[in-house]
Amino acid sequence: MRNTFLAFYLALKELLRNRGRFILVGLVIALITLLVLFIAALGEGLANGNRQYVANLDAQLIVFLEKSDYIISSSRLETNTARSVRRVDGVADAGPIYTSSTEIVSLPKPLKVSLLGADPGRPGMPQILDGRAFRSGEARETVIDRNVALRSGIKVGDEIEIRSTQGTDDKFFKLKVVGLVDGQSYFFQPTIFVPPSTWEQIRPQSESDLASDTPYPNIVAVRLTDPSQQDIVAQRLVANVPNIEVADIATTINNIPGYSAQQGTVQTQGFFTLLIGVLVIGGFFQIQILQKVPQVGVLKAIGSSNAVVGVAAVIQIILVTAFGVAIGGLLTYLFSLGFPPTIPLVFNGPRSLIAIALLLGIGPAGGLVSIIYAVRIEPLKALRLG
Repeated sequence: MRNTFLAFYLALKELLRNRGRFILVGLVIALITLLVLFIAALGEGLANGNRQYVANLDAQLIVFLEKSDYIISSSRLETNTARSVRRVDGVADAGPIYTSSTEIVSLPKPLKVSLLGADPGRPGMPQILDGRAFRSGEARETVIDRNVALRSGIKVGDEIEIRSTQGTDDKFFKLKVVGLVDGQSYFFQPTIFVPPSTWEQIRPQSESDLASDTPYPNIVAVRLTDPSQQDIVAQRLVANVPNIEVADIATTINNIPGYSAQQGTVQTQGFFTLLIGVLVIGGFFQIQILQKVPQVGVLKAIGSSNAVVGVAAVIQIILVTAFGVAIGGLLTYLFSLGFPPTIPLVFNGPRSLIAIALLLGIGPAGGLVSIIYAVRIEPLKALRLG
């Protein structure tokens, strides 16, 4: 207990006497913290923008066209696939999902959005937060996600106009906003939902597609009676429904084009930033120890143990790192308040918590060499008497 108190006293005394030097390295750590947290937030934001809709599906399995490699845009199922899926034992419900993209032009600046078709009340249609669900059939009604509302100011009850290229002509369609759902970004775009029949009429399509008015779903979202039976029900689906393949939500997300490569790039950037932090902190405290070798020698000569010297160095490193991380976290929060919703930054994900924990750990990790060096200093050699 006495040794711990003495180590804390020595560490705090040196921090106060050389506060300018330690504040400077603390600010360097703050900048590293700022960079790491922004990389973590960017990774979470990009991941959300790519996977948000799929990750929030009220389903456990996704049905694709056979040999589509679990890629949503490459899959196009028959119209009766959802009905066939519902008849399989273990399936509670199944909803077809139709995917496309369009552009809202009834705004000062056009907004590109994902255009998704889904059946109200079935898997694939998110829970309504405000307003009501659209009517089925060919109703010219839409439900928008919160991202659309944040970027455009559109509210429930407003009317929007979208533009779709059909054949070689641009056609315009008006839709009434009847409901609002939570963030449901799909392929980095905010999302609007419409009934399947309406989706078929207003989606962008080629000249050959104009001859057909039958909507073909890309995928079918499957909700199970018992979610723990995923593998068994997946095998039943493949055995009973022709020309399909089945994946869980995690597999579907990992097969979104570019998702894995994007996340790998962001994680690599975060790793090297943390590595730079370890080297910077390690280098600073190593120089700090080298500059005070005579003082450490005096401490040991008058009876201070290696434990006191080592604990004092550890306390210094922890306090300086905590100071830098706290300042960096505060700066990150202040900067985040000024960013528009179009920038994909998410600070409330597990990435941010992991980043903070790693940042608090890089101090002792970086200063490990200096701590070892401090406890190995020989008093006589430090005082040039040996």
